[in-house]
Amino acid sequence: MLCSGKDVGLITDAGTPGISDPAYKLIRAAIDENVVVSPIPGPSAVIAALVSSGLPTDRFVFEGFLPPKKGRRKRLHSLLGETATIVIYESPKRLNRTLNDLLNELGDRPAVVGREITKIYETMHRGTISELMAYFIAHPAKGECVILIGKENPNVHFS
Repeated sequence: MLCSGKDVGLITDAGTPGISDPAYKLIRAAIDENVVVSPIPGPSAVIAALVSSGLPTDRFVFEGFLPPKKGRRKRLHSLLGETATIVIYESPKRLNRTLNDLLNELGDRPAVVGREITKIYETMHRGTISELMAYFIAHPAKGECVILIGKENPNVHFS
């Protein structure tokens, strides 16, 4: 349809298309065919969570979803010296495991877990990684999660 000159829209009910989903494959195919791709800003859990986190926003690293198994520890270990705010997507079923892995690899840094960002049941939970682990063990998460990790700084406290 695009190659015949028709306009096509790519939309989703789960955030901005092309962020941590396979929409980039469609976008790449359109570019390869010299089709103009024009983005229209929409809800993005990455940016919404970042700006409302209370963590530094001058630099951030978006990791998307961590590998569920193979390569997971190596990827987390590569973030050890990172001083920018780290942003990770996670499913509620793996949230506690990921918080535990983050604590073991990065230490007990300031962190935020946003849940259902840009949606009606949006919540933000702030604390250290260990405090967030304790909270989500007692209150299992529902819905899509965004984890934000600040640099190691004993002076950053959320109340």
